[in-house]
Amino acid sequence: MTNPRLASRYAKSLIDLAIEQNILEEIYKDTQYLAALCSQSKDFFNVLRSPVIQGDKKKAVIAAVVKDNVHTLTNLFINLLITKGREKDLADIAEGFEILYNELKGINKVTLTTAVPVSEAVKNMIIEKVQEDQKLTKIELETVVDENILGGFKIEFNNNLMDASIAKELKDIKKQFASNVYTQKLR
Repeated sequence: MTNPRLASRYAKSLIDLAIEQNILEEIYKDTQYLAALCSQSKDFFNVLRSPVIQGDKKKAVIAAVVKDNVHTLTNLFINLLITKGREKDLADIAEGFEILYNELKGINKVTLTTAVPVSEAVKNMIIEKVQEDQKLTKIELETVVDENILGGFKIEFNNNLMDASIAKELKDIKKQFASNVYTQKLR
């Protein structure tokens, strides 16, 4: 997020409106759609960020792209962002909305990073172990494959990182050899 305070304020306003109107799930789906649209379509993202394109033209372009795919409240919210000149922050606001939604619903995002893809059995075992150790009830597991960790795994949740990767172990060994703890220092 480039401006987390702004994104969280707008996201909080949107989530409060969605709760008030009893359409939280619909607005959540809309924000997921908008976040995916911003990340997958460079052209759409560039239209949002462009200082050259006027607000009226941005409204027309955005309306053409998302008109039938989102709720009326979401359309009104997007128009408000354009009026306020905050349309460039739409992706961050959608991300902030997801964070608030997960807090509200008690959902914990867990990211599992491995060097190779893992099976469903391993994923379920990781979920059970994290639930047992951390007392988390609802877990949404995201898996990432990163060959740079060489082996082992990393688990990230609630701003915590458990790094049991081979790359980290090798880095720690390199530090130990660099400090030369195994030989006595000579004068």
